[in-house]
Amino acid sequence: MKPFAVDPSRFLRDLHTLRGFGRDGSGVRRRAFTQADLDARDWLAERMAQAGLEPRFDPVGNLFGLAPGRSLLLGSHSDSQPEGGWLDGALGVIAALEIARASAEAGGPAFSVVSFQDEEGRFGALTGSSVWSGKLSLADADALLATDGRRFADARARLGDRMGDFIDPERFSGFLEMHIEQGPVLDQADETIGVVTGIVGLRQFQITVQGEQNHAGTTPMAMRRDAFTAVTHIATALEDRFANVVTPQSVWTIGHLRLEPNASSIVPGRAVFTLQWRDADDDRLARMEGVIVDTLEEMRRTTGCSIAVDRLRQDLVPMPMDIAMQDALSQAAEVVAPGRWRSMPSGALHDASNVAVLMPVGMLFVPSINGISHAFEEDTAEADLVTGLEVLADAARRLAG
Repeated sequence: MKPFAVDPSRFLRDLHTLRGFGRDGSGVRRRAFTQADLDARDWLAERMAQAGLEPRFDPVGNLFGLAPGRSLLLGSHSDSQPEGGWLDGALGVIAALEIARASAEAGGPAFSVVSFQDEEGRFGALTGSSVWSGKLSLADADALLATDGRRFADARARLGDRMGDFIDPERFSGFLEMHIEQGPVLDQADETIGVVTGIVGLRQFQITVQGEQNHAGTTPMAMRRDAFTAVTHIATALEDRFANVVTPQSVWTIGHLRLEPNASSIVPGRAVFTLQWRDADDDRLARMEGVIVDTLEEMRRTTGCSIAVDRLRQDLVPMPMDIAMQDALSQAAEVVAPGRWRSMPSGALHDASNVAVLMPVGMLFVPSINGISHAFEEDTAEADLVTGLEVLADAARRLAG
């Protein structure tokens, strides 16, 4: 196997170029299937072709750069949150592109590249990799709705003649994903690399509280059935009732809330919100769900509001990373950044969680400054980005060999 060396300057140039698609200040707005997203994918397809890869879009917008024959797959995603950071997902895609390109130039092992679509969940969570891995049927995906009411089927129709067939997972020997940590652990410890041991599981409800809309000035407090007040009661009750169930690593979030009619002089008659919870232990996720269900039932009785619950998408179970992949990444980290790396779980979801049902999977983290992500302020020192690239390249060489 011929050795190869990555080009840090070229890697950083491409990363900053990708940042330009949907750039907003220091961050990006590049939601799945928006024009900025499609323009970025077209540019990525061109760069893949220039690197000697065959660019292929599948029916849900996943973009593959295929090497001839069977190969190791590297990548992540290039879509963003509504107010997204410039590195989230993009880092893994551009690192994969640089490794595949550098190896091809040196006559080294073949690597393929992927940018999965809608990892950030405009239509759910990890949509593109969920369909590709078989966890979600295309028919079920097409029925998914974004919060603006747009259907996934209508969004992916924007692919037009880009759309091709699904790529056979059997052509890949494994998958490596590089990502920013999106948390404070590495930054606070002044370490440069995290070798991921596993990815947390996730469950999510959409909860609809139906109260009674009325005049905000004339309706006595004791006679109100205020949908928003019911939401606040639910949120505070869960904080207390989770106490004997969760660990410091357990998290739960009410991240999206819509009030109707959302007017200052009207008691809200309806509230729709999401409740998401994550943990590395599937049994604990189930116990947390039991607490949520019991709390909602109590709130039905005490608030006078009706409460309906819809499960959003399939549950995502905790997913351990492949041991051989972890070993290769650990060995590479010790060579490139001796004494400045650790093994650690991922509290964020990643496409690797879905791909792990198809093939061996490994993940690598680099630090997030101040632990900030999913925000315009998201950033990582360029030296740490390059260190991550070099560790990923070293591990890829070991696994390809």
